[in-house]
Amino acid sequence: MFLPKYIITNKILKNIGVVDASREVILNSPLIPAWEAKFRKEALERSVHHGTHLEGNRLSFEEAQEVLDGQEVVARERDIQEVINYRNVLKFLDDLASQIKAEGRYTLTPEILCDIHRLVVEKLVIPEKAGAFRTKQVVLKNSLTGEVSYTPPPAAEVPYQVEDLLNWINSEEILEVHPIIKAGIVHYELARIHPFVEGNGRTARAVATLIMFLDGYDIRKLFSLEEYFDSSPMDYYTNLQAVSNQLVLDNKDRDLTPWLEYFVEGVAIELNKIKERVRRISMDSRVKDKLGEQVELNERQMLIMEYLHRHKEMRNKDFRKIFPDFSDDTVLREIKFLKQKDLLKKTGGTKNAVYVLK
Repeated sequence: MFLPKYIITNKILKNIGVVDASREVILNSPLIPAWEAKFRKEALERSVHHGTHLEGNRLSFEEAQEVLDGQEVVARERDIQEVINYRNVLKFLDDLASQIKAEGRYTLTPEILCDIHRLVVEKLVIPEKAGAFRTKQVVLKNSLTGEVSYTPPPAAEVPYQVEDLLNWINSEEILEVHPIIKAGIVHYELARIHPFVEGNGRTARAVATLIMFLDGYDIRKLFSLEEYFDSSPMDYYTNLQAVSNQLVLDNKDRDLTPWLEYFVEGVAIELNKIKERVRRISMDSRVKDKLGEQVELNERQMLIMEYLHRHKEMRNKDFRKIFPDFSDDTVLREIKFLKQKDLLKKTGGTKNAVYVLK
């Protein structure tokens, strides 16, 4: 039976702590439904764009958004189809996780894995290869040098190695493994086995996301792990290959620790970022308590309120610290709105103005 080899290092332990602390804040923060829907939509857009861009998709983030919104985009048909496909994959994961949770403890099957892959490569490969394990040997090459960077297991071994991995995922022993560690192991193993001719990276990331969803780490679906990977593709592939290229006699001897340190750090960075955004969003709830009515603050207004909560006051010279990319006139318009809502007050003259919470 598959049994992953790794060490829980201080780095992994520290980042697991960050993950769980951020998760607690996000799950327990009061959010206005409109804001939660907005942030979920943004998380999906980021996941789709970065999840496909990481594999060479040429669409910009704005173009990917337009495709998702049903607008016409002048681009390669393949790039457009990849974006549509990954959107469908994420919807499938959401629906599947809800269905499985309703039924109780889950069992991950080869059929689920193949269904995910079929959605990943729909209209990109011939139908016979969609959702079907590869039947020939493949190699991964460096796109710049042409050198072989990794050789996956022979095609004949793919069904058995996938079955071995799924047996471990569905076993009782795994119940003691932290969900983020489990997701990281599943991601690496699927990338290593390379079960399909094409679309293995997107499939591996999708299954890792599903594992997190099923184990209570959907985090209100506000995060995008793909954005972290795509921020430095070289680090992503280097960390995968650092394990895959270890000189071992048996796959069970591979030490997954370097990859898990990288993976868990990525989850921690992304969730900490979402935690800070959620804290700003939850400002709306405090505003509602004060005014007795629902007020949707935009992000600039929330940043101003957050700054005042932290520093007690704000002066004109502080504008550049908070909004380096916006003019003073823009900031003053946001302050005027907050003054009209009786949320802050101004003392002093125009040049020496001091703004404080009311």
